[in-house]
Amino acid sequence: MQSSAVYDQIPVVRATGRGTTTLSAFHDALVAADIAVYNLVRLSSVIPPGTSVDPSGKAPVPQGAWGDKLYCVYAEQYATDPGEQAWAGIGWVQRLDGKGGLFVEHEGTSEGYVTNAIKNSLRDLVRGHEEGFTDPDFVVHGVVCESDPVCALVVAPYETATWAGAARP
Repeated sequence: MQSSAVYDQIPVVRATGRGTTTLSAFHDALVAADIAVYNLVRLSSVIPPGTSVDPSGKAPVPQGAWGDKLYCVYAEQYATDPGEQAWAGIGWVQRLDGKGGLFVEHEGTSEGYVTNAIKNSLRDLVRGHEEGFTDPDFVVHGVVCESDPVCALVVAPYETATWAGAARP
């Protein structure tokens, strides 16, 4: 099985998309994030040991082939009515001993709601062990619907992998 992994930095990539349906808006956001050719496999949000997080989104995204699996953490939110907002975000803390960390993902209709939900979740996850973790960090991204449905997307891609037995051209 071939794969491409992020071994030292996980980028946090943000994008927005528009379409005539929420599904096509989601796809448009995936295109904007340069991950539309993968099958997304949602992870449960544990950051591997020895891995840092790049909030700028400039660290390389793992590369693969059409149809490969992309293991990732992501948040997506949609807006369908003019003036409605869509916000998505990912937050994280990392262990100070370098043995990994935790992601959380939230969606909502305002930046403030998503930011507060991320901070509250991370606070709850490390309660009683705060001294062993970094302060929370996060990326929140949003879009306002003007006419057609929109999607706000924030994704942390870990690794791509081919399907067992997949033929390569």
